[in-house]
Amino acid sequence: MPSSQQRPRRILVVDDEDRMRRFIRLNLEYDGFEVIEAANGREALDQVREGLPDLVLLDVMMPELDGFEVLRILRETSEVPVIMLTAKGEEEDIVRGLELGADDYITKPFSTRELVSRIKAVLRRTEAMRGSLHGVVEVDDRLKIDFDRREVWVDGKLVKLRPTEYRLLYHLVKNAGWVMTYEQLLARVWGYEYRDEYHYVRLYINYLRQKLEEDPSNPKYILTERGVGYRFVDFKRKQNEAKS
Repeated sequence: MPSSQQRPRRILVVDDEDRMRRFIRLNLEYDGFEVIEAANGREALDQVREGLPDLVLLDVMMPELDGFEVLRILRETSEVPVIMLTAKGEEEDIVRGLELGADDYITKPFSTRELVSRIKAVLRRTEAMRGSLHGVVEVDDRLKIDFDRREVWVDGKLVKLRPTEYRLLYHLVKNAGWVMTYEQLLARVWGYEYRDEYHYVRLYINYLRQKLEEDPSNPKYILTERGVGYRFVDFKRKQNEAKS
């Protein structure tokens, strides 16, 4: 059965300097964080989609896609918290980053203590505001999802999901009760360049229903909003109503 033990928060470090990434990784891992890396903007966008980080540390100055362009694309597809790493005294960079949707900034050079403090503060703030998918989520007596272990349990049995199926379920459950359009799901699960491939969503929704629903032809978890997209059942509201 799922465990209630939470995994460490996962931080994506995006910087084209190997030495800087190593420095940040060593210090964040020492403080109990899990760290994944990206050396450029393209890798960063892939890692956000594949690794589902809890927060992104994003350097401004990078070749090809700079930090601002990465942030602009991210904010079209993701709500992941972002802390921008800027050069000391570059006030225009700070203002631009915040206007594009960064949650905070930190100027180089910075101390490890300051970096960890900023990360923890942003995580506390954003998780309180947006909710956090950590630990075991009990949708009902039949379906339980352990988002830390990436495990799904149906009727007490572990159900194996492919990575794409898991990412799709993650975004549906994270937005339970809200309609997710085809375009939103495609951008968040497959990537912005797939935003016109509606058949991908239909196919993988069918895969999920086959694995999760008691009666896939009459689903009660993943609901179709015809011509728009899909909505995961608002299980939190139902649970609150049951308690009152």
